Amino acid sequence: MIEQTIVALTAIGMIGIACQWLAWWLKLPAILFLLVAGIIAGPVTGFIRPNELFGELLFPIVSLGVAVILFEGGLTLRFHEIREIGTVVHNLVTLGTAVTWCIIAVATHWLLGFSWELSFLFGALVVVTGPTVIIPLLRTVRPTANIANILRWEGIIIDPLGALLAVLVFEFIISGQDSHTMRLFGAMILTGGVCGASGALILATILRRHWMPEYLHNVAALAFVLGIYTLSNELQHESGLLAVTLMGIMLANLKQVPIEDILDFKESLSLLVISLLFIILAARIEFGQIIELGWGALGVFLVILLIARPVAVQLSALRSKLNWRERALLSWIAPRGIVAAAVSALFALRLEGMGMPEAHLLVPLTFMVIIGTVVLQSASARPLANILNVSEPEPRGVLFIGAHRTARAIAKALADNGFRIKLADTSWDNIRAARMDGFSTYFGNVVSEHADRHLELVGIGRLFAMSRRPAFNALACLRYKNEFGGNAVFALKTPEEKGANETRAISSYFSGQQLFGKDITLAKLESLMGQGAVIRTTPLSEDFDFATYDEKYQNKAVHLFALTEKGRLRVFTKDSRPEPVSGWKIISLIPGDVLEQSAADKQNNRNGDEDDTKSG
Repeated sequence: MIEQTIVALTAIGMIGIACQWLAWWLKLPAILFLLVAGIIAGPVTGFIRPNELFGELLFPIVSLGVAVILFEGGLTLRFHEIREIGTVVHNLVTLGTAVTWCIIAVATHWLLGFSWELSFLFGALVVVTGPTVIIPLLRTVRPTANIANILRWEGIIIDPLGALLAVLVFEFIISGQDSHTMRLFGAMILTGGVCGASGALILATILRRHWMPEYLHNVAALAFVLGIYTLSNELQHESGLLAVTLMGIMLANLKQVPIEDILDFKESLSLLVISLLFIILAARIEFGQIIELGWGALGVFLVILLIARPVAVQLSALRSKLNWRERALLSWIAPRGIVAAAVSALFALRLEGMGMPEAHLLVPLTFMVIIGTVVLQSASARPLANILNVSEPEPRGVLFIGAHRTARAIAKALADNGFRIKLADTSWDNIRAARMDGFSTYFGNVVSEHADRHLELVGIGRLFAMSRRPAFNALACLRYKNEFGGNAVFALKTPEEKGANETRAISSYFSGQQLFGKDITLAKLESLMGQGAVIRTTPLSEDFDFATYDEKYQNKAVHLFALTEKGRLRVFTKDSRPEPVSGWKIISLIPGDVLEQSAADKQNNRNGDEDDTKSG
């Protein structure tokens, strides 16, 4: 029996990681593969039986897992970001959410015969899209920047707000079983709010005043979250979820609280929790429950797709500059995500224990909506965007890893030739300088979970890794090879790499194509620019071909890029040297002394022509 339990637990972990890897490889939301894997492992094959495997521990395990997910979601909600969003996004997460919630609740009550309480709970659960399903979909669909920004910000903001709405509705239902409904509901809200706020303030004070060593911050924060969840539930039953959600939101918005490392840790932990939790939850579904839902479930699904979302979008986009094509695509894309799956399972377990009718159908109905929206919209959104002519053309932009002076100079040369540019760096000084130069930027680690959700790559098709850390450049290249393709990932060699022997050199498989040539390093480019070198774009012609160009600059120009007549970018690398022809443009770094000599020769020729004119 013990051996079987170990095998089952190990299998759940391995299947979860395999699903995450497959989702990354195929650029699809991981939740789709996790739910399908759970269904196969559970009701289809009977390999995993969660009720037998965990027994009475199932509810506590799910409860603590959901608490971690909701806390991590709360950490991502920053009020200053809400103030910066556009009117359409603001309307979608307020008016649009309310309209969607009500329409779904009414449809669920009429078509499935659910009680009003359970109908409104289901409606609250499935208003949430979330970045974990939106971001992979956007990378596949590649809509215009306007649409992509709206969908991305809607997913980021609705994730914690939708979770908070679902928790409040659930607590209202729980309190409704008591004769003093409003008093009990108020007690839940008060207890959850006080515990969440107190937990956030205490943890923030500990972090600000450095009362704890940094290596304990992550695990201490986890223990603190679970402690606040348990304490709140002990003080007032079922108030713990509200407490941890509010705690995360408050921590995210307190000033001078170093939560970046905690957020990274929670994102990794949430990834593990989600992988394990969803397989376990999906394995509990029984086919009899799906059959019991009947055709009414399909009707609810169609209402969500064809009525609730389009009505919400149309109302939210009133008086906006969005045209009908953009509104049509926004009306179609709204896949449901992690919060709906995780919270619905926890609520169902609790409501089943209370004997509420139809509570056991909440999970299969929610999972049906999640799988249906993800599969249908992943398959159809790209063709629809092409038909509506609201998809980006083939991505031509470049993501620079590193926003130092040299990277900014090279980026400016490409931007001046019409290429979309984004610079990413972990140095705020570099990012600030890039923003002053008018570049789009990302401040943070490009291989983090945060980047997966927040780094906008619409129109970006290449990576230039130019940071001062060779290992980080290699990691970024490896991460984005699948995103852009191996032929679109490049890295600039750093000085320590140039002299590294075979045992210390990073494999070219991981580091991408070497930018600009065998002997070109970041230090060399910085040295040349420090001595007055300038990046210039020069058109070639029949009279001024590539050979003449090299001769003019004494074969000392560092060739960076070539642009074809159609504006396509060709990169000079260690192993690939484009052969520019007439009609192309060449972008090169011209050393300062060569420029001075060229200017002097030009002046001498001009003086010689003037002398010839005078003597004539």
